[in-house]
Amino acid sequence: MWFVHLRVSVAHPAGAVFSPGQEDDSQNEGGTVSGKTLEIASSPHVASGASVDIIMRNVVYAMLPVVAFAVFAFGTGALLVLVTAVLACVGTEHVMNRITGQSSLSDWSVIVTGILYGLTLPPGLALWMVVVGGIFGVGIGKYLFGGLGANAFNPALVGRAFLQAAFPGAMTQWSPAFVADRFVQVPGSILTFPLARPEYDAVTAATPLSAMKFRGLGTDSGELMLGLTSGSVGETCALLIIAGGIYLVARNMMNWRIPVAIIAVVAVLTLVMNVFAPGEYPSPVFMLFSGGLMLGAVYMATDPVASPITDAGCWLYGALIGSLVVVIRFWGGMPEGVMYAILLANAVSPHIDNAIVPRVYGSRA
Repeated sequence: MWFVHLRVSVAHPAGAVFSPGQEDDSQNEGGTVSGKTLEIASSPHVASGASVDIIMRNVVYAMLPVVAFAVFAFGTGALLVLVTAVLACVGTEHVMNRITGQSSLSDWSVIVTGILYGLTLPPGLALWMVVVGGIFGVGIGKYLFGGLGANAFNPALVGRAFLQAAFPGAMTQWSPAFVADRFVQVPGSILTFPLARPEYDAVTAATPLSAMKFRGLGTDSGELMLGLTSGSVGETCALLIIAGGIYLVARNMMNWRIPVAIIAVVAVLTLVMNVFAPGEYPSPVFMLFSGGLMLGAVYMATDPVASPITDAGCWLYGALIGSLVVVIRFWGGMPEGVMYAILLANAVSPHIDNAIVPRVYGSRA
C-alpha cells in the first residue's frame, strides 16, 4: 500500500551527515576525503521525493472518509473502537521501541496499522478485546519478525486473526447500521469489564455475506455500494474505499496491480459460477461490494513489506488472493475469507519473489 523512501547520504567519520550534493571539506588522518556510507531505510525502496511520514500521512488522509462514514453509520461505538485500536497499537509500538531501541513512532506507520486494525473489527466489540488484539498485532505480528520493514504478515490482520481465534463469538456479533440513537447510546458490550463475557443488545443484524451463506438471502446492490448494511467498522462503504485507493494511486503511493488483480479474479470466477448456477452462487457485484473485499484489496493486501516486489509477482499475488477469497466464501465454513486469503498470500509472497527473478539489465532473456 505504501512505499518507503530510500535516502543516500555521506557520513563524516565523526558522525556528521552530508546529503547528496553537499560538500564534505574534512579529511581523515591520511589526508584523503572521508569515506561514504549509505543510510538505507526499511524495505521496499523507491526513488521518491516524499519522506516516509509524508507517505503515511497520505495513507491516513485516504482513509479519513472511510473512518468518518464508519462513525456516521455506527455511531459512538465505532468511534470508541477506532480510537482504542489506534491507542493500543501506538502504545505497543512505544513499548517495543524502548525494548528494541528502534524509533518508528514518528513515521506514522503504526497509526496506519491502528486505523486499519480498527476498521476490521465489529462496531460493538469489547474495548478490552480491541486492546488485546492491538498488542498482539504489533507486538507479535510486527516485532516478532524484526519491526518496521521486516514483518512477514500484515500486522493489522494478525491482530484481527488472533481475535477471531480467541473470541469467535464476539467477532461475529454485528450491530445494525444507522440506529436512531447511535450517537447518544453506547452498546453495552463495548464497556464490558476485562475478561468478562460481553452482553449484547437484543437487536443485532446479519452481514450480507452471512445472510447469503446461511439463509440464502441477497442484499440490494445499491445498499452494498453505499454502505447501508451491517459489517465491520470500515468495510461497508466500498465506494469511499475505492476513492481512497484512487487517491493513493494518483500520488504513486500504492501498487495498483494488486487490487486490480484481486477484483478482476473475484469478478471473473464469480461470473463463471453465477452463469452456470445462478441460484446457488451470487452475482459478481455482490461478491465485490460485500464484506471486506474492497478494504482488504486496497489497504491490506498492498502492504509492500508483505507483498511481492516485482510487477509480475504482484499480479500473481493478487490473483492468488482473489482465488482464495472465492474458494473460502463459496465452499468454506465461514462466510468471509478475505483475511485468511491475504495472510496465506503473505506467507507465499517470498516464494513468489524467489520464483520470479527480474532479468539482469543487458543480459539475454
